[in-house]
Amino acid sequence: MENSSLRVRIQKLGTTLSNMVMPNIGSFIAWGVLTSLFIEKGWLPNDEFATIVVPMITYLLPLLIGYTGGYNVYGQRGGVVGAILTMGVIAGSEVPMFIGAMLVGPFGAWVIKKFDQAFQEKIRPGFEMLVNNFSAGLIGFALMLVSFKVVGPFVSNMTSAIGGGVQAIVDMRLLPLANIIIEPAKVLFLNNALNHGIFTPLGTEQVLKVGKSVLFLLEANPGPGLGILFAYALFGKGSAKSSSWGAMIIHFFGGIHEIYFPYVMMKPALFLAAIAGGVSGTFTFQLLNAGLVGASSPGSIIAITGLVPKEGNYFANLLAVWGGVFAGALASFLVASLVLKADKSESASLESAQAATKAAKAVAKGQAQVALSEDMTVDTVHQIIFACDAGMGSSAMGASLLRDKVKKAGLNIPVTNKAIANLQDTDHTLIITQEELAVRAAQRTPRAIHIAVDNFLTSPKYDDIIAQLTQQTATVAPTQVEARGGEGTPDLNGVDRVIFAYGEAQGSATMGQATLSAIFKNKGIKIPVISVPYTDLSRYNAETSLIVTTLTQQATVQGVVPKATIMAVDSLVTTPEYDKLVATIHK
Repeated sequence: MENSSLRVRIQKLGTTLSNMVMPNIGSFIAWGVLTSLFIEKGWLPNDEFATIVVPMITYLLPLLIGYTGGYNVYGQRGGVVGAILTMGVIAGSEVPMFIGAMLVGPFGAWVIKKFDQAFQEKIRPGFEMLVNNFSAGLIGFALMLVSFKVVGPFVSNMTSAIGGGVQAIVDMRLLPLANIIIEPAKVLFLNNALNHGIFTPLGTEQVLKVGKSVLFLLEANPGPGLGILFAYALFGKGSAKSSSWGAMIIHFFGGIHEIYFPYVMMKPALFLAAIAGGVSGTFTFQLLNAGLVGASSPGSIIAITGLVPKEGNYFANLLAVWGGVFAGALASFLVASLVLKADKSESASLESAQAATKAAKAVAKGQAQVALSEDMTVDTVHQIIFACDAGMGSSAMGASLLRDKVKKAGLNIPVTNKAIANLQDTDHTLIITQEELAVRAAQRTPRAIHIAVDNFLTSPKYDDIIAQLTQQTATVAPTQVEARGGEGTPDLNGVDRVIFAYGEAQGSATMGQATLSAIFKNKGIKIPVISVPYTDLSRYNAETSLIVTTLTQQATVQGVVPKATIMAVDSLVTTPEYDKLVATIHK
């Protein structure tokens, strides 16, 4: 519990930093393109356009960060005060104030928020605008002077010290050791916090001095993930093997690194492969003097290639960057291959392996998985939000997948994606997040319905969500109601197998099978549990088989095997009917 709490706190800190930079990445990319094109050693040298470079990094970028930091704490009003304080640290220093903006932006918003909480209800009617404007202006003015005299010089000295420390590490050729921390932290969803909260500000300052920075490549390198996915494609098993090809394309060309994280988590020994790839890649970057002129977001080989500097020999710079990427891929592939080839476990799908583990864990603890709610209907869910650390990338793709299912089901429910930090605690909201981030999402929005998934792109829970949301429009026969519980719960005595029936969506049936199998094992029940497509149900003896299906699909199953005993449930994955079913074996 303590380790989990520490991880959540670290994630919160990292996310707070990255959420000030992430929304403004476009401005960093614009500055990088401006620099690579129009400075004296750029692709298209232009003295007039080059005059924009310094004001942009000195004023625009820090002010955007300070405003965004304040906005994240207290909306528009907090953003304005945060920007005022940021102007103070800019004027009070001689280096770009990214770190200073990250400090004073949220702080200024916090101060004005506390002021409003203390005095808002005491303002006489008609004086609201006067008090609000003058309080923001005067508090911002006073704190700006403090920022100018104290924070600016302090952060300037601290930034110089940090920059000197980073440069010393680079000079000693020790930078690859950083990947021992970076690669595991990435898989634990600290990737954006590292890249945009730490490396982007430091790398941008380094570009000013030497024209490029290797720091932009430390986290963004797609090589380690590519090697792991390629190893799965050759030596993996089940759906992990078959899905790895598509994951490779999304990861390497789309830059969505989160897609390979579940593959690493499946087999913890693969953390060694990720570390080997990161260390090898960074070592090669340093050896060949690689670097980029701006932050690569997303970490796609296309985006990375577009930020290779022209200064010096362009093709040498390009080969240095590509060399580090593919060196990282080769190293992680070799280690991952050894791990996967040494794995002697039976072939199993990615979904069923993860489901079985979680089901057994849930049963052992006497609790259900974080999953569907019996109250989740079209009346209680007015919007669905996919939430992740950055609010883009894999969550956007997951939202797109579920949006298509919602549309096909004839539901008029908006499906969007957001960063966890931008979630609002409202009723009638279903929030879907990855399991590593579920605690943070639940803490921020306790009034919402929460569902945690392994992978936004391959979760079988989406079919259960649709089934749950459409249940009230389904025609429920009397036998259905009886089969759901009470005295109508089917009797396991005389049943020689339990069958989970499925159509196109096999995932939820597989997870239901794993859940009930774990319950049976825990209770010492020897009845086999299998999953079977609708078209094959007639092959089994209807009199000695119990068929489990969802409420929305019961009519289909009855049409195939009209004489079979059917138990229709709200959700194949999490339902109290399984406990009632087990109880019948003792009657």
